[in-house]
Amino acid sequence: MPELIDHLEGRLGRMGGAWPPRDGAAEGSPQVAWFRDGQLPQVQAFATIGLFRTPLRDQMSDRHYHLELLACDYLNDGEESGPLPDVLEFVAERMVQHGHAILRGDVIPLPIPLPGGSKTALYVALPVYFDNDFSFVTIENGSDVAIVWLVPITSAEADFVCAKGWQAFEKALAEQDPDLVDINRAGLDL
Repeated sequence: MPELIDHLEGRLGRMGGAWPPRDGAAEGSPQVAWFRDGQLPQVQAFATIGLFRTPLRDQMSDRHYHLELLACDYLNDGEESGPLPDVLEFVAERMVQHGHAILRGDVIPLPIPLPGGSKTALYVALPVYFDNDFSFVTIENGSDVAIVWLVPITSAEADFVCAKGWQAFEKALAEQDPDLVDINRAGLDL
């Protein structure tokens, strides 16, 4: 995994550590690592490490993907990590259990809202706050691994994606330009 770690650290900053899969997690569940002092100032990032080992199938095309998940938030004084490591663990474990890939434009409902109550789902996005080369990395075994960014969204935003499609949602994001790293941001005006 040196290529994967180097790839992540090149944008997200030094890896400060990783949490092992929780007791009772599905076999093949990845670790969740945390990163700081990367390209985005005052941002902490969390990424799965090892999800790529499970080939995940796109239910529409039956194509297989190797993925790692990414989530970002601003550093908060006195708060070590916030809710995002648990969110990544939840999503990754479900993916491993069911063998299904998540792809750009998918919406994942959360079992409980994030702290603050307004973010109830995740939007699967390209990691657009980083350079284009960050989206994929080829690792030691020759697998192409996609980096998938999970962006917390409101119920209204999730409903909009489901009703109007991901292209319309990303158009609204481009027009309104919210700070997607801020998990406490206001919802889009849809």
